[in-house]
Amino acid sequence: MPSAGTLAETSHRPPGSTPDRERRSNPWLTLIAVAFGLFMVGLDGSVVAIANPEIGRDLHASTSDLQWVTNSYLLALAAALILGGKLGDRFGRRTLYLVGVAGFTLASVAIGLAGSIEGVIAFRALQGFFGALLMPNTLGLLRAVFPPKKFGMAVGIWAMVSSVSTALGPIVGGLLVQHVDWESVFYINAPIGVIALAFSAAVLPQSRNKAAAQEKFDVLGVVLLAAGTLLLVFGVVKGETWGWTSGGTLGAIGAGLLLLVLFGCWQTRVSSPLLPMRLFRNPALTIGTVITALNFFVLLGVIFFVMIYLQNVRGFTPVEAGVRTLPLSLASVAASPLGAALTDKFGPRLTMPLGMALQGIACFTMLSWDAHSSYALLWPPFVALGLGVGMVMASSSDAIVGNAPVEDAGVAGGLQATALQIGGALGTSVLVSLISSRVGVTLTGELTTAGAPAPVAAGLLEAKDAVAMGIAPVSDPMPAALRAAVTEGSHHAFMNGVHTSVLVAGTLCALGAILAAAGVKRSPDAARH
Repeated sequence: MPSAGTLAETSHRPPGSTPDRERRSNPWLTLIAVAFGLFMVGLDGSVVAIANPEIGRDLHASTSDLQWVTNSYLLALAAALILGGKLGDRFGRRTLYLVGVAGFTLASVAIGLAGSIEGVIAFRALQGFFGALLMPNTLGLLRAVFPPKKFGMAVGIWAMVSSVSTALGPIVGGLLVQHVDWESVFYINAPIGVIALAFSAAVLPQSRNKAAAQEKFDVLGVVLLAAGTLLLVFGVVKGETWGWTSGGTLGAIGAGLLLLVLFGCWQTRVSSPLLPMRLFRNPALTIGTVITALNFFVLLGVIFFVMIYLQNVRGFTPVEAGVRTLPLSLASVAASPLGAALTDKFGPRLTMPLGMALQGIACFTMLSWDAHSSYALLWPPFVALGLGVGMVMASSSDAIVGNAPVEDAGVAGGLQATALQIGGALGTSVLVSLISSRVGVTLTGELTTAGAPAPVAAGLLEAKDAVAMGIAPVSDPMPAALRAAVTEGSHHAFMNGVHTSVLVAGTLCALGAILAAAGVKRSPDAARH
């Protein structure tokens, strides 16, 4: 008598996609196995931000070096996600997932042992590459073993694990950096990775598109996609420091977009495309991709400046700041399965707009924040943001992976993960750039209003970059009254930038809600095979 998981796997699998007959698949054990790897990657993505200051002090790294600790990981991850999904479809999603977990774990340990900032940057890039092999195949494995009616629930739990791991990063990172050392934020991946490997090797079924193994591999497509994505993300992450209208920024973004257009054209001509363009004929999948990018644009961008606000403006420690954002994590935990259940019943046409609307409300509520806001004003938008993110995560994942044929599940997972990473990179870069720009315009006026003499206020304009990070440019020789005025004016200027950022983010959320409501018309089961 076949197990429920085996029936689920074979009942909706096309002829070209065959399971491993030697291993009986259990959908729930599969979900637990991929959750280990997903948790490791999600935790690492947010925990490093807390460790960066200590990395800089210990390894004598410049600000530019520390940016590359983040950017090298992001670039490698974004460039290889769709490739990781395609390789999983072709050679086996279980195989690629295990390789990704093993490589990510070893790279994490190597970062802690590197001993130089150059080594940290190099191994962070390697870590990003293995993360790209791991992430898309988590959804591909779930798509292969869960029947359509239960796939939404599985995605909801997947989204919950992803959200919780990301949100726990600042708390875990703060504790480890404060009480152990910065290397420990990477070493923590070792026990998680070993458990993930052992458990996954024991329970995961093999899942592949057998027909894909007979196809010619699209090498040119890989090169065009990787180069285009690299240049686009590189231009985005450097836009804030180079300037959005600089030749370097515009050149990198323009070249990246051109290569991606050429990639799209090539995919319509090649017999075995890396990313089948036919997937985008489904409006729910296409809009789900856009909404996924927008979801993480808002989430990562807002979390970035919220952590700056809590630590540099309000003076909380990393652990205290992380604890105060717990309502976001808890709301996301509640919203992910709720969003999955609502998506199963009503389709993503309800849950995607609802989630984006909640995020928009969160952003517009932050317009009431100032440098001295009580916590009673801080937690409600955290709850709204968490609810919105969790709901959109579940519904957009369902719209993308659930509307793709099973044989393309890995590619669809890679598409979703790529949209997520590019959206997050854009959110952090664009919203921080908006804060910097607004600080530059308002800093002198805010300093004079707070009581700083006009010549002093004009001279402190050179410190606008520090103010854009929530840091008041005060020094010990300053009289106490002047220090107080500079601190007050600097924090007001920073909040001006925050208000501009949340206004833009909230407006984008509103547009996203309208797009999802108008464009997603099909039920979640309409396109499943």
